[in-house]
This record gives sequence, structure tokens and C-alpha cells, in this order.
Amino acid sequence: MKLGRGMLTESDLVQTSAALRRVVDNVERVIAGGRKAVEAAAVCLFAEGNLLLEGVPGVGKTMLARAIAASIEGTFSRVQATPDLLPSDLTGISVYDQEAKGFRFVPGPIFANVVLVDEINRTTPRTQSALLEPMEERQVTVENVTHRLPEPYLLIATQNPIEQHGTYPLPEGQLDRFTMAVQVGYPDHDAAKDVVRRQMLHHPIEDLLPVLTTEEVTRHRRAVRTVHVDPLVVDYVVTVVQATRGHPEVVLGASPRSMLALTRTAQAKAVAEGRTYVLPDDVKSLAPAVLGHRLVLRSFDSAGSARGVEVVRAILEQVPVPLGAQGRG
Repeated sequence: MKLGRGMLTESDLVQTSAALRRVVDNVERVIAGGRKAVEAAAVCLFAEGNLLLEGVPGVGKTMLARAIAASIEGTFSRVQATPDLLPSDLTGISVYDQEAKGFRFVPGPIFANVVLVDEINRTTPRTQSALLEPMEERQVTVENVTHRLPEPYLLIATQNPIEQHGTYPLPEGQLDRFTMAVQVGYPDHDAAKDVVRRQMLHHPIEDLLPVLTTEEVTRHRRAVRTVHVDPLVVDYVVTVVQATRGHPEVVLGASPRSMLALTRTAQAKAVAEGRTYVLPDDVKSLAPAVLGHRLVLRSFDSAGSARGVEVVRAILEQVPVPLGAQGRG
């Protein structure tokens, strides 16, 4: 697959769409009853984003990240966020090499294709801020030297929105760098039985084989960026985001960064559904997960981004959906 600067061709579409679906299907061999979270992770992966998973312990958030890494034959690292975690514990440090008579950089766990920061709100703001550069610029600067992160790169963080004791709420600037935030709930009755059945003898993650290489993911990411976005759809994205800033319950609305996130995830969703162009419905279906966690509301809500999602859904009911927005030709 060779991509220029033009539109996504039908041949490219078939390959990229099939690749995204293979990742989703493969991860679902491990994650039972969590298709919404699995699809969000795949969309973030192909849209070059970051993902925040909100949910109580034991619902498969960590296993989801491991399964994504295994599916793309990528490296994986997990960081348990704690109050004593230091920025250097994430980014790495420079150590003196006696043989080389100089300092060399020892990369931290942030240098992996898929990085899981578990319970991110349990570490201090100082350490949380060490994630800002890698989340946005895909690089780490240590002692004035910049180190590029591997490609592809996906940061997944988890937090329990219910338990607030001993936690440090994420600042607005960091929440804004999460492309999507998804609530991970309990599996239903049938899915719960499936979880027990699958893990009777051993965990299915042990048998999970890759369905893509990291190089293929990087190529498919470039393909996603060429998906056509009609000017009417762009206007719809901007209108929805601007509406968050004037809502009576919102103190701080969604940022310009969120417009890009909403557009790029809509491009990935279009590819997943076999289209070379974005529809307004793609934007509408993704907007709650892309925008909800970014809103600062007048009344504090301890249930994570849940209230923000409700506000976004109310806004979507009020903003007219553009008619006639479709692919080129």
C-alpha cells in the first residue's frame, strides 16, 4: 500500500478497513462483553490518539491494553501510578557509562508501542505532567535532549471514577490530550459466563497472536488521514464543539484540539465501516466519548466524565445535522 497526499483509494480502504476489524476481532478473543471499549481503543490506535478508560477495578482495562499490543506485535509496558512515582520513573534517566566515559540515556517504560498507566489519578501532578509531552508530541525531553518515541504509539490510562480517596484529579490540560474517554462497565450475564468459561484453565491472552505488524499499523494510520471530510462535516464538528462553550452547565468548553480529535476519530470510524468519507453520523456517535471528559462543569461530579457525556448528548440533540455531506464524487 503506497499512499500519496491524495484521497484514500478503494484498494487502500479495503486493506485498512480489514486491518482495523482484525484488531477489534482479535482483542475480543480476550475481552468478553466490552466491544465498545475495544472499538474505542482500535479507533484511537488508527487515529494516532490516546485513550482514557474509566471503570471500577477488575473489568478488563489492563488486559485490553495488553491485547492491543499483542495484536500489533508491539512492545508493551505497564506503569502502576502511585504517590511516590517520579517523572524519571516514566521517562528514563541518564547514567554515567564508565566504559564510554560519558552519560547514556536509559529509556523508561514510556518507550513502548502501547503504554498503560494504571490508575493515573493516583500519582502526583508533577509526575502526571511528565506525560504531557509524550501524549502530544510523541517525544520525551530529558536533560535538554529529545528522544523520539516508537511508532506506532498509543498511551492508555485508567482511573476509577468512584474512589476519590488518595487521588489527584487530572488537570484540564491533560484531560484534553486524551483523544477519547470511555466508561468500562460490568459485563452482562452472558458475557460474564463467557469470561469464566474462557479462563477456566488459562488466560486467553497467552494464546493471542498478532494480526498486524507495527509497520503495517503506521501505514494504515497514514491511510486514515486521507479519508475525505466534507466541508459541511467540518462545519458540523466546529459547531458542536463551539456549542459546548455556551452551554449553561459548562464553565470551560472543549478546545480546538478536540476538533482535530473528533475529526480524526471520525475518519477512523468511517474506515472501520468501509467508507472513504466521513458522515455526520460518525461525528455524532463519537462526540460524547471525545468531548465529554474535556468539559469543566459548574457542579462537581465525582463520576468521572459521565455528566459531561450527558451534556454533549444534549447538545447533539440541539445542533442541526447537515444534509448532503458525503464523499467526493
